[in-house]
Amino acid sequence: MMMLDWTRRAACLDLDPELFFPISLEGPSQSQVEQAKQVCAGCPVREPCLAYALDTRQAYGVWGGTDPDQRRELQTRHAAGLRS
Repeated sequence: MMMLDWTRRAACLDLDPELFFPISLEGPSQSQVEQAKQVCAGCPVREPCLAYALDTRQAYGVWGGTDPDQRRELQTRHAAGLRS
């Protein structure tokens, strides 16, 4: 599988991927989600990462500083904007 060019500059490149894919978004896993989002906050490729997640409808994990619920909300707002 070819690596997307922007992924080579990602702040998470050398981190454990499990940090970005917690078992749940609640309870003890919430601190893991927050840690992942902190990594994303300083990432130089946050925007293309989020765009990729939205384009490919990533249902799990933290992408571009967002969790699945936040991405669903963004998708819903985007779809509503297209309809109006």
